[in-house]
Amino acid sequence: MTEAPDASSVGMVPTVGVGPWPGRWPDDPTYDPQLLADGDARNVVDRYRYWRHEAIVADLDLRRHDFHVAIENWQHDLNIGTVIRNANAFLAREVHIVGKRRFNRRGAMVTDRYQHLRFHPTVEEFLAWARADGVAVVGIDNLPGAVPLETTELPRRCVFLFGQEGPGLSDDARAQLDLVCSIAQYGSTRSINAGVASGIAMHAWIRTHATPPPPDA
Repeated sequence: MTEAPDASSVGMVPTVGVGPWPGRWPDDPTYDPQLLADGDARNVVDRYRYWRHEAIVADLDLRRHDFHVAIENWQHDLNIGTVIRNANAFLAREVHIVGKRRFNRRGAMVTDRYQHLRFHPTVEEFLAWARADGVAVVGIDNLPGAVPLETTELPRRCVFLFGQEGPGLSDDARAQLDLVCSIAQYGSTRSINAGVASGIAMHAWIRTHATPPPPDA
C-alpha cells in the first residue's frame, strides 16, 4: 500500500518558514500584519515568527552579550558576511568594520539586518573607540607571543579583532592589542579562514560567560 505524500512535498506547507497565520490574528503590535497574512519565510528562529523586524531587533538588544567583533577590511574581505552571521548567532553587541565601508553582504544571509554595525575608517579610530568604551581588544591570530584561545580566560567586555584573509592583522593593529590569542591547529595549513576563526572565538566567549539561550517556542 502506498502512503499518502507528506504535505510539504506537494506544496501545502512552505519548505522554508511558515504559511499565513491560521485563525484569528493576535492583537499584539509585535506581529507584522503583512507576515500574518502572507506567511513568514525569513531565516529566523520560531520564537520570532511573524514578528516585525523592529520588534526582533529590540528583543535581541535586551539580551546582547558583552563582546564585540571587528574585522579589518582593506581589500573588501569576503569573510565579513560570515563574521556578521556568526555575530548574530552568538548575539554579539556590535560588529565593527575597520577600513572600507563596502563589503559583500551575501555571506551574512540577511543577518546584517538584525546586527548593529559600526564603521571605523582607520585602526586608530577603532582603537580610540575601544579605549573610550573600556573594551579590551583581543586579536585572533597565530602571532609570536599569542596565548592559546583554548586555555585563556577571555575578558567579559572585549572586542575580537580579525585581520584580512591572507596577511592577517595589520601592523598598526598588532601594536595596540591588549591580548593575542591563537587557535590550535593540527593539520598542514598555516591558518584558517577568518570567518571560521570568528565563530570559534565567539563560542569560546560563550562557553565562559554566557547562560543558555531562551527556548525557541
